Amino acid sequence: MLFGLAGLFGKFLILPAWGIVLGRTAFATVALGMAMVFSKNRGPRIGNANICLFGLLGLVLAIHWITFFHAIQVSSVAVGLLSFSTFPVFITWIEPWWFNEKRRAIDMITSMMVLLGLVIMVYPSPIGGQIRAGVIWGTISGLTFAILSLLNRKWVRQYPPVAIAFYQNATATLLLLPLVAWIDIPLNASQLGLLAVLGVVCTALSHALFIRGLTFVRAQLASIIACLEPVYGIVLAYLLLHEIPSLHTLAGGGVILMTTVVAMTRRAPA
Repeated sequence: MLFGLAGLFGKFLILPAWGIVLGRTAFATVALGMAMVFSKNRGPRIGNANICLFGLLGLVLAIHWITFFHAIQVSSVAVGLLSFSTFPVFITWIEPWWFNEKRRAIDMITSMMVLLGLVIMVYPSPIGGQIRAGVIWGTISGLTFAILSLLNRKWVRQYPPVAIAFYQNATATLLLLPLVAWIDIPLNASQLGLLAVLGVVCTALSHALFIRGLTFVRAQLASIIACLEPVYGIVLAYLLLHEIPSLHTLAGGGVILMTTVVAMTRRAPA
């Protein structure tokens, strides 16, 4: 639910996508850092080599969120969230390769169905149209989130979720911070407050909870639960932003959501 709410900030905030992500990760880093200080279970010490790896994850996280918010800004909350929801299919293809698991014929079928859903969404949109651009950026966001989820699956069994989220957000902040020296972004008290909510509630809390969930379930099962994100987001966008998605968007998104849920259910262990 918190992930779904986060998408609306792409419309609430009058900032470029990278500016939103910078504010989001900065506030999240502070919140997660405080949680680590007061936590009694900080886990084993993270060596320099692993800090570099977490830095790489931070780069992937920054790319994921920038493409995510950009998709929403150039189209709508519904288009951005639904195209991002392709990430379980990317997980279905990548996870067997990374973890030496057998790939099944259903993987190809679900991939074609998700592609069909994307085609339905963009069919009425002209080349260069807003919906088409939103779908492309949202799909890239889905791919990077799939990679991030699978990499987190590897590290979550060794380090506390809060520590993993802290290093990822801190690295993303450091990577984006130099842009402030070249590009001026207007800020006021209202936008800073929104960034604080986005960073602390919709990022620090939701991110830590999602990574924590990976200690109990596979990335695929977590993906099934995360598939509810567009549902929450679209409802909230309707209530708070009065955005009404088109029938093509809902139809294509419905195909994507149903396909990913069925695919992940078929692959999830009993």
